[in-house]
Amino acid sequence: MVGTMRTMNKTLDRRLDLDQVRALAIHLFTASGALAGMMSLVHLFQDDVTRTLMWLGVALVIDSIDGPLARRYRIQEVLPQVDGAILDHVIDYSTYALIPAVFIYHFRFMPVGWNLAAAGLVVVTSLYCFANRSLKTRDNFFSGFPATWNLVVLAFYILETPPALNVIVVVLCAALTFVPITFVHPFRVKAFRPITMALTFVWGALAVFLVLERAVTTDLMRREPLAYWGFIVVSGYFIIISIRRSLRGKPDPV
Repeated sequence: MVGTMRTMNKTLDRRLDLDQVRALAIHLFTASGALAGMMSLVHLFQDDVTRTLMWLGVALVIDSIDGPLARRYRIQEVLPQVDGAILDHVIDYSTYALIPAVFIYHFRFMPVGWNLAAAGLVVVTSLYCFANRSLKTRDNFFSGFPATWNLVVLAFYILETPPALNVIVVVLCAALTFVPITFVHPFRVKAFRPITMALTFVWGALAVFLVLERAVTTDLMRREPLAYWGFIVVSGYFIIISIRRSLRGKPDPV
């Protein structure tokens, strides 16, 4: 009996060690998002818009994967001394807000004299988003604009929107940070999840294609109309499903 218990304890210890190694690996995967952010800054200061956005895209993909992995393998229980949520927030603030703000300032997407003010508005209002304890609704929608400025600057670049419109969008999104209008989380919201996830991958593929095309040409609306309008239509789906939840006013079944 004693021998059996010792064997069981050794097996449990080995299992615990494997769980800890896996949890550490997931944390390191999350941390790689910081490296992607650093690479985006390197290319930003080299005036390479394409690679800047591509590395921000890599950071976005990492952020989309690490959360499900962390929940699947319960890494908070396995390595309680490492706060994965704080680690994730630090990296997300950098890649979702700070670097896009530098992007706005450096590449001058705003009207003359507005670039620094717009970038400052982004970095300050985003702080509330990451400090907001009520950022998620019970059915996993974001409450208020979720500081996804990386997607905003991506749209500015792909759609070639005029500076006057860009500054209006920045001010509007900054204001919506403090308004409890809902925004869909493409992976965690259960309502319409199969459609939402499928369109998320379509949106990502269109975004990559258009960023690469934008590197060699302008006026994508004329040169690549199917991809250009497809990007707008798919983006519109996410806006519509978010507005639907806001108008509904109560959580969807979870």
